[in-house]
Amino acid sequence: MEQKGSAKQLFETFFSKAWPVWVGGILLGTGNILLFLVKSPWGGSGGYLNWGQNFFKLIGLFDFAKATTFSQHPYAVLNLLIILGAFAASLLAREFAIRIPPIPELLKGFIGGILMALGATLGIGCTIGGFFSGWAALSGGAIILTIGLVIGTYLSLRYLLWEMEKFPKITSGKGKSFLAGTGKKGVWQPWLGVIVILATLILSAIIYRENNIMTWFAVFGALFGLICQRSRFCIVRAFREPFMTGESSAPIGIMTGLLIGIIGFTVIKYMGIGAANYEQARHIALVWVFPHFWLRALIGGFIFGVGMTIAGGCAVGTLWRVGEGQIKLWAAAIGFTLMAPVAKKFIVPGFAKLLPEWAKQKVFLPDTFGYGGTIVLFLIIIGLWYLFVKWNERTGKFSAI
Repeated sequence: MEQKGSAKQLFETFFSKAWPVWVGGILLGTGNILLFLVKSPWGGSGGYLNWGQNFFKLIGLFDFAKATTFSQHPYAVLNLLIILGAFAASLLAREFAIRIPPIPELLKGFIGGILMALGATLGIGCTIGGFFSGWAALSGGAIILTIGLVIGTYLSLRYLLWEMEKFPKITSGKGKSFLAGTGKKGVWQPWLGVIVILATLILSAIIYRENNIMTWFAVFGALFGLICQRSRFCIVRAFREPFMTGESSAPIGIMTGLLIGIIGFTVIKYMGIGAANYEQARHIALVWVFPHFWLRALIGGFIFGVGMTIAGGCAVGTLWRVGEGQIKLWAAAIGFTLMAPVAKKFIVPGFAKLLPEWAKQKVFLPDTFGYGGTIVLFLIIIGLWYLFVKWNERTGKFSAI
């Protein structure tokens, strides 16, 4: 009886209530370091892109015949497993439900997804690959992308507040919910959650038994999905909440993950872990440093910031909310998936040609400031960000704009 009680207590510790966002930040930052050691850092938009390419390949549209098969694309698999991990976590916590919002909200989700795809392809990075992993990779473009994200979030939040005031019927329509886990009818959810986790891990091991890298991406995807769902880890919250509710928990959680990632990535890059010579060490140092400094990152980040605020979820926030059954984010994921390959094939080439070379450079900050100076720079930025959100939480000066 004592053993059973201990097991139940352990289960309730993880699934009876949401985790602090900073716990998610620590775990995801650590997982990102390990993923870098396995192959390459965490990214989100590449998975959506591959999903879309394979969809158009299936229906014979836009000539994507050479697209990597979905099951062999690490980030496509990672994204799918994030959904499954979040699905399992929401079932274990009895938080899963099919939530259908009013039609205007569904439309905003789809439009937001389209804008996120456009921003990610134009700016070469989303909130995960471009921001969360970009900062850890010591990329100068990641800082500029962040500025774009903040501006886009701020302006689109102003629009949403104006919309609520002028056209309240758009957002006040009645939604529907099915299969909720509350009450006695929801006792099936934890059992199904266990089955989903076991089936996911077993199938991943069977499918990728000869490809260790893909196996690790599948495992990390499931873990990331579970962690994100339990900690409500979403980067749009980190940029939105200081201007809306004033709460600082989400920004601080993201800052924690950034600090963990920056430390781990710096060790890997500085030490040249896995490199046999200078050329390989330099290649590792430039991993996840994209040619988008400065204007390309700024424009892409701005568009992405608008899209994620309208949709209500960032690149990863969309995925784990899909796993929870939030249909608005299903619409966002569909919009992201359909638009990403179209934007990359038909819009990005012309956009890139319009920009001069000085507006789309690859900037690795240690080349300018050294590793020590770069770490100090990021610590100053994160420190100022922390002071701002805590001050704003106390004073409410920027809350609700």
